[in-house]
Amino acid sequence: MSQPNNGTELSDRIPLAQKFGMGLGSVHDMWGHWLYVGLAYQVFNIYLGVSPAWIGRALLVKLCFEAVWDSVFGWWSDNTRTRYGRRRPFILVGSVLAGLALPLLFAARPGWSEVTYFWFMVGTLAIFVPIMSCFYMPFQSIGAELTPDYHERTTLAAFRGVCQKLPEVAMFAAAAFTTAGVWVASSWGDVPTRLTALAQQTASWFGNLFGGLFHLDFPRIGKLAQTLFGWLPPAAGEKTNILLGAQVYTVLLGSIMVVAGIVMFFLLHERYYEKLVVARKQERVSILETLILALKCRPFRANLSMAIAYGAGTTLVGTFGYYATVYYVCQGDLAAAGTWNFWMGLSGMFFGFLGIPVYATLARKLGKKHGMMAVQLSAMTVFVATWWLYNPNIRWLQVLASGLIAFTSAGFWMIYGSISADVMDYDEMETGKRREGAFSACGSWIMKFGMAIAGWITSEVLARTGFNASLGGNQNPDAIFTIRFLLAAVPIAGLVLAFILLARLGLTQEKMAEVRATLEARRGKA
Repeated sequence: MSQPNNGTELSDRIPLAQKFGMGLGSVHDMWGHWLYVGLAYQVFNIYLGVSPAWIGRALLVKLCFEAVWDSVFGWWSDNTRTRYGRRRPFILVGSVLAGLALPLLFAARPGWSEVTYFWFMVGTLAIFVPIMSCFYMPFQSIGAELTPDYHERTTLAAFRGVCQKLPEVAMFAAAAFTTAGVWVASSWGDVPTRLTALAQQTASWFGNLFGGLFHLDFPRIGKLAQTLFGWLPPAAGEKTNILLGAQVYTVLLGSIMVVAGIVMFFLLHERYYEKLVVARKQERVSILETLILALKCRPFRANLSMAIAYGAGTTLVGTFGYYATVYYVCQGDLAAAGTWNFWMGLSGMFFGFLGIPVYATLARKLGKKHGMMAVQLSAMTVFVATWWLYNPNIRWLQVLASGLIAFTSAGFWMIYGSISADVMDYDEMETGKRREGAFSACGSWIMKFGMAIAGWITSEVLARTGFNASLGGNQNPDAIFTIRFLLAAVPIAGLVLAFILLARLGLTQEKMAEVRATLEARRGKA
């Protein structure tokens, strides 16, 4: 069989169109899962005055909802038989509805009580979460069956990681967009006018930026970098309508999600559906398999435990990192923090791009297990450095911190996703079933439960540090110290635990070659 230089058989290579389809799914992953986590604190705490503890409780409920609904849709998609496959109908319906429902999450009104805001958050999440599960569990499952090749799975994870950096930038730009001066004293009737003003500011900014680059006018470029896209901050003493900004932003992003979902439906293909599920008349997967029996797979337990430790340890980065930027580095200046948050996102995109080929090469040369060890050791070093990189006297250092965190994070989730696909082949060898949905769902609900607990603890700790949003930049020094300490210490603790758990993973490259040979001898090539 003809092989390319990387040793992957041509029949095992994933077509570029399908890789692009998987990359588009990162739009929904980033904006459907993680955008809300950051904007919730900005909108409900900083603008509407809701205690971080109430927000943390709502986010805990969100992840509990996800644990339940991920299991349901993972099981459901494993057992679905249609002319379009098991996964693709769910991907189409879930992705389109998720884009339409995203703005619902911020359809609140000022003046409610904290308890009312809490129940609003819980109620809207009860609608949005099952829609996202309808999309994401089948999407994760289809990604695990696109190729049986050990290294091509890492290539796919790397491609998806590169695509993910673009929607990540939109997440970091959210803070600057929602705090822009155009939203001062604004209402929905003003939105077209305000968006026009933003567009004009953006066009002028890019024109000046290109002019500065052409003339090598670095002072001019440095001044432009102080405002994202030229989005002017509010005047002194004015308060931006962050709530309206969030509503407009989610409408724009939701529209992109709808289009991306339709494109994914046509691009993605289910490799194993016709040959292994339909032709072999695979029996239905029980809900018990989705919830419990997947845990009998030892490599699955090892890989999942490692991810829980890493995920729980780094969950607070988004929350405490944002508060460290706003109240320590920028001394309570929301507009300045929003701009710096964007440049941190841009840095994350750039360094994330760099991290993917670096760790993909290490995984190919050393194997996925040793590549993952390199990721975790690098990440420990980065989080130690955050103590010095978040510095009010040298603000740009936080941009470097964000970039280095993204560099290691890109490597971790890329290799984790590739190992997850190996786990499902191992399970097929042991059980004779292709049940990607069961593993995606079980892994999701257990990981999210662990991260929910970590996120809840984070918000409870934040509420008890003495932090008070109404104090602006005049926070209690003890509160600032605690935020900075936990930003560095807790991720390191999670990484140390993840490193220990990684030692239990037995799926080496040689072992996976044996697994594939066994499967193809039993049921032929898919």
